[in-house]
Amino acid sequence: MLIAIEGTYENGHITLAEQPPLHKKTKVFVTFFEEEKEEKVKRQAGSLKGQIHVPDDFNEPLNDLRDYM
Repeated sequence: MLIAIEGTYENGHITLAEQPPLHKKTKVFVTFFEEEKEEKVKRQAGSLKGQIHVPDDFNEPLNDLRDYM
């Protein structure tokens, strides 16, 4: 059975976010994820104005599907 529990590693110690549901000695595997801090680009509302066009017949049935209508 595999159980995944989040935790943190700091100064040689691992602290789990919750208590594992196990009551006996169990083999574990530890994987370290290095967090990469990405700069979030703030989007500006309306920045694509004039660049997107919706055709007038957008809601009309497609010619390929006329046999099924």
